[in-house]
Amino acid sequence: MIPESFAVELVPWEEAISLSRMLAERIRGRCNPDLVIAIGRGGFVPARVVCDSLMIMKLTSIRVEHWGEAAECHKEARVRYPLSISVEGQDLLVIDDVTDTGDTLDAALEYLRSLNPQSVTTGVLHHKMSSSFVPDYYAKAVEGWHWIVYPWALHEDLTAFVEKVLSSEPESIRDLRESLKKRYRMDPGAEEIAFAIRELMKAGKAVETEKGIMKVERGSL
Repeated sequence: MIPESFAVELVPWEEAISLSRMLAERIRGRCNPDLVIAIGRGGFVPARVVCDSLMIMKLTSIRVEHWGEAAECHKEARVRYPLSISVEGQDLLVIDDVTDTGDTLDAALEYLRSLNPQSVTTGVLHHKMSSSFVPDYYAKAVEGWHWIVYPWALHEDLTAFVEKVLSSEPESIRDLRESLKKRYRMDPGAEEIAFAIRELMKAGKAVETEKGIMKVERGSL
């Protein structure tokens, strides 16, 4: 069970690309895949960078649903968008951003192995040592559990985290930033928080008053 308060790491673009290239270097010469498969959506960018670094042209994806926004976990991982091509007899390289519980890659491998490939190799940017699944390659090991937000999911995740700290009493952006620091040990910029607030207001989950931003309680509109 995810606790109410936990640390959140915001990974900047430069670091994410660096980790993707590091992952590629660890794979180089050890795995020569016929096809690279990105786990959507988190694995899209890392898989593309890995392919670029290794000069691999064949890249596709599958979608495995397990994690929602802001560390919200679905009951079980499942393949939502499967492959539309045959991979029988092929060597596959599966790329994702992180191993968390391990359920996403477990589900992906169970599905892919049912398609009779020659082999399936896995790689991720961050491997959480608490994960039940150990990938074949990873760029960085993570001791102790915390939530990782990648730049390609920043606004989506941050919007959900801001919603979690919103109060029914009006607060300023500064107040919300302090709440995020206290509850999640994260420190996003004011512009990023403002973006999240606009999204919540658009969704009818927040409202701006003269005194600040406040949560819209269900049934109050």
